Amino acid sequence: MKTVADIMTSMPIVATVPGSRNDAINLMVRNKLTGVPVVRESDGQLMGIVSRRDVFNNMNEEQLSMLMKKNPITITPDKPISEAAKIFYDLRIHRLPVVEKGRLVGIVTPTDLLREIRTMKTKKTAIDSIRAACVTCYKDDPLSYVVAAMKISSVTAMPVLDERGVIIGLITDRDLFNDQTMDVDDMKKMGLDDTCSSLAGYRNVLPLFCVATKDDISDVGEVSKYMVKSPTTVYKKTTLNEVAKLMYHNDFGQIPIHGDKDELIGMIYDVDVLAALLEEN
Repeated sequence: MKTVADIMTSMPIVATVPGSRNDAINLMVRNKLTGVPVVRESDGQLMGIVSRRDVFNNMNEEQLSMLMKKNPITITPDKPISEAAKIFYDLRIHRLPVVEKGRLVGIVTPTDLLREIRTMKTKKTAIDSIRAACVTCYKDDPLSYVVAAMKISSVTAMPVLDERGVIIGLITDRDLFNDQTMDVDDMKKMGLDDTCSSLAGYRNVLPLFCVATKDDISDVGEVSKYMVKSPTTVYKKTTLNEVAKLMYHNDFGQIPIHGDKDELIGMIYDVDVLAALLEEN
């Protein structure tokens, strides 16, 4: 079996402390990342990890040292990938720093393991692998409700239903960070300079920023404004290697599962799919 060294990203992009929330957001926006390791500026020692979710849960905190998760779980490059899969699967985390002699040498994410699962043969199916609650919302719900519901439920995605209870969209924490509009004033408040507007496909963090920091959020809009319409779904008997293919090639972190009558029956997340690697042991 392959080792962590075979699949990890070497020399990962890092944030440093001392630093600010805006520093971390800049790194994630510019490099299209959902999280980064945090190292001490003076000597490069690993101090923690900060993710989009950490910012999502505490938008009013500006110090990076207060936002980041301290003393993160780590792994060494010589470990088999099944060990990394077990850590992701058991702890439901999405970034695993790779250290050697106390030094950060790489990072592994569930996506690195999905790449391996795509070509595997497995009998495990989507329905076998549901482990997280499926929390839904209605298309006309205000965005403020979705932000609160995600925090309370500890979910990162919510299927969006219409009046008949049929899934018509999906909204994720990624969508709450992304918006095609570019408000220069709000960009500056988040520490994003004017040069960001020239980046191809630049997407800012305006929707969540408004919800978290403004008293009047009536103009932020409803769920339907931000959701992904007609999301990709999988059938309950879809095998995990097929789910892995969809997630890997489309950069999905989760996919809704439908039953025999196309009804929504749950959600499968990338960390759930890693059960395919545990099956071998």
